[in-house]
Amino acid sequence: MGQKTHPYGLRLGVIKSWKSRWFTTKNFAELLHEDILIRRYTNKRLEHAGIADIQILRAPKKVTIDIHTARPGIVIGRKGAEVDKLKEELQLLTGKEILLNIIEVKKPELNATLVAQSIARQLEGRVSFRRAMKKSVAASMKSGAEGIKIMCSGRLGGAEIARSEKYHQGRVPLHTLRADIDYATATAHTTYGTIGVKVWICKGEILEKEKVEAKLLGETFVEKDERKGKTADSKPRRRRASQVERRRRPEGIRKPSAKALDKSKKNQKGGGRFRPRTGFEEKAETDKVKRSKPVKGQAESRSSGKPKMKMRSKTQKSGPTNDKNLEKHQSSSESENK
Repeated sequence: MGQKTHPYGLRLGVIKSWKSRWFTTKNFAELLHEDILIRRYTNKRLEHAGIADIQILRAPKKVTIDIHTARPGIVIGRKGAEVDKLKEELQLLTGKEILLNIIEVKKPELNATLVAQSIARQLEGRVSFRRAMKKSVAASMKSGAEGIKIMCSGRLGGAEIARSEKYHQGRVPLHTLRADIDYATATAHTTYGTIGVKVWICKGEILEKEKVEAKLLGETFVEKDERKGKTADSKPRRRRASQVERRRRPEGIRKPSAKALDKSKKNQKGGGRFRPRTGFEEKAETDKVKRSKPVKGQAESRSSGKPKMKMRSKTQKSGPTNDKNLEKHQSSSESENK
């Protein structure tokens, strides 16, 4: 069964940088432990200030701490009173000179740490876990995230058996190293127990170093593809509407050309060679064919070139014609009429 690595640790040195930027040949463990203490104390002290990230830079006798927060006003305080107080506390903790830089997070919906913290706070306030998760997903996607995945694990809704619930929207490619994926966890302490919250947010893909530099300078980076002779930034050609229609149309059916349509219009008006036949014309033609067929009694067939044979009347005998018989027949018919 495959397990998921930490998305931030996997991308370190590729697209992500270290959060503790210092190096030493000796006392490495002591300094690392000091960094953990600084982070733990700052997060506890500024619990409701929306701390997204803490970065530490070290000089021989000086420590610079960059605090990324969604609410810089709470951290700074009135006339910088809170910052000065925090500075003194950290100096007592470490025994070194401390410099604090407060940096505002402009889009908190795209920061995984802040999203996880807000969900945990809602769960502690007895808000439905489904509602909290759906709300966070919608807010992140609206702010411009390419994808988001949230997972809550524990006794959800006070259930006796613990379970996990997931909400996923958009794309979150965990195997793509160039994908800028932010990951964070938070813990909600409820009356039923603790609920773990995990958040993955995909913000897009980070370009290569040259492209990033060109973007910062405001230039256009052009990369030629040797095989196709196209540039990396060139847009794909748009298909014509006719090509799209041809694709969608089923096989065997062709759309008539404009020339053919014009011809058919002219023919409908009259005087054309290829005028389409109406139903009445077809009926008349069939009647003509029926009339032209030989009537019963006519012996001539078109295939044989023999002359037509006259049919004899019932009164006529098979022998030669007799004028006397004809006269008798006529006189009898006249007497019947009288």
